[in-house]
Amino acid sequence: MNFDSIKESIPHASPIQSQELSLDGEFQFDCYPGIACFNQCCKKSDIQLLPYDILKLKRRKGMTSSEFVSRYTLPFEMDHHGMPGLKLGNKQDSSECVFLTEEGCSVYQDRPTACRYYALGNMGVHKEGSSNVENVYFAVKEAHCLGHKEPKKQTVREYCKAQGIEAYDVMNDEWRDIVIKKRSSGPTVGAPSERSLQLFDMCSYDMDSFKGFIQTPGFRDVFDLGDDEIDKLCEDEDRRLHFSLRFLKQVLFGENTIPIKEGARERRAADRKNVWKDRREKEVSQHREDLESQKYEGSQQFEGIGHKSGKED
Repeated sequence: MNFDSIKESIPHASPIQSQELSLDGEFQFDCYPGIACFNQCCKKSDIQLLPYDILKLKRRKGMTSSEFVSRYTLPFEMDHHGMPGLKLGNKQDSSECVFLTEEGCSVYQDRPTACRYYALGNMGVHKEGSSNVENVYFAVKEAHCLGHKEPKKQTVREYCKAQGIEAYDVMNDEWRDIVIKKRSSGPTVGAPSERSLQLFDMCSYDMDSFKGFIQTPGFRDVFDLGDDEIDKLCEDEDRRLHFSLRFLKQVLFGENTIPIKEGARERRAADRKNVWKDRREKEVSQHREDLESQKYEGSQQFEGIGHKSGKED
């Protein structure tokens, strides 16, 4: 993707400055509790949550992933194929962020990636002549925000460090690359099955379910991981998230970074064949039973009609 084409497509009234910023590019902005517009950006909240955001926030709330997602997020489709995404919820009958209080953000230390970046934007793009995904930064100037009028100047790098963004980018960039590759790949990858969407959802947002998944006999029979490595993954959620994205790449794109046990693919194919054979035999047997049942009910109804007719005669 050429960034110039992005700039040309930005509407005149867009809050996004069309000037691309590098990590060492300088911009003018500051935000602090005493500024007149404090909390205004949180009163019209539209925040997409990334995988590491879910981990940090659910741990802060002392919840499982599914509990947090159910209570504090809203699902949405990231593309026309139904790739599952999550947005931070709002207060009831309001556009305010669910975590906004009169004092400010109630989860500030664990605030999402998008909140940390504001008032910067960040986009992963394929630039012309490069096969890698690169970060593009740009300023976001909204009418309510007075931070851009503050005299403080800083580079993008300095701002990211001050906002604690680096750790979030390390955790989220690999996931972002999966999303971009999935969108830009051919029809087989671009039109995923229901099972692959469910897998994407678990590997992205539900490390509790993924923990159970890697402990199943089915997973252990296929992937050549020792008990020590499985234990480490179960104990460390950050490590587990990294691993889940490797697993997702292996399943979706064939990037084989997780070793497979010898003969595992053949055994799995045979098991699937047997499962389908058993299922088919059960379906055929059930179909026969249904036909026999229908014949019996039909004969009973026929005998009843004949008997009734005889009495009337």
